[in-house]
Amino acid sequence: MTAYISPFCMPFLETRKMKRTGFCQAFLGGGALAALVPVVNMALRAEIFTSQPGSPFQILMEANWQLMAQLNIFLLVCGACLLYHTEYADNGLQKAQSLPLGPSGLFLGKLGILLSACLIPLCLETASLILCCMRWFPDRPGESLRILTGMAFAFAVLLPTGAAMLLLSSMCRNMWISLGAGVILVFFASMLPASSSSVSDVLALVPFCGPYRMLHELPGREAALWTVCLCLGEGVLLCAAERVYQSIRRSFA
Repeated sequence: MTAYISPFCMPFLETRKMKRTGFCQAFLGGGALAALVPVVNMALRAEIFTSQPGSPFQILMEANWQLMAQLNIFLLVCGACLLYHTEYADNGLQKAQSLPLGPSGLFLGKLGILLSACLIPLCLETASLILCCMRWFPDRPGESLRILTGMAFAFAVLLPTGAAMLLLSSMCRNMWISLGAGVILVFFASMLPASSSSVSDVLALVPFCGPYRMLHELPGREAALWTVCLCLGEGVLLCAAERVYQSIRRSFA
């Protein structure tokens, strides 16, 4: 009877493959760059933003989040490509198939690593937004909890994007093909119109469009919870699609 390695153990095994790939350095550097966006923007145009009424979190997000979210998506694209490049290099994927490994363990392990790495830029961005509120909006306290909630929502909507990019990377032996396709999808998603709330709700379900959505744009807590549940369900569907794809691929190998 074959003993399979549990998918919950895979993230620990995957970390050993990331040596000398630049994976952690990429997320750390990209996160630092994204965290600098609101700081630089406020330092150069503080009078414009401090004179606006409303929540400082909403002001900062509307002014900076589109660029910050795009950088986060780029990090996901590069991270997914690097994770599967280690498998296709030197026929590593064929060697992994000879191990006592469950069919979905490899993908789930890489998804766990990718989502954990996303916490690095999101934590840096959260600290940056909190510091901006403390520095330029000292007369409007109480924004830290709002920022933490908003960034937790941003992490949830990154799940479908990470799963979709990993699925794409698993299909391409050449890392440059998956990287180029991911970059094209990022730019295509950024150019899609969102002129009405109904269009925006539909686009939020597209993996490469969801991370641009901001929490304060939603009409209430129920809408935010519904969006998070949809993202989780979409991530589960993408994981199931990866399992079906790998089964079909093995049958034709």
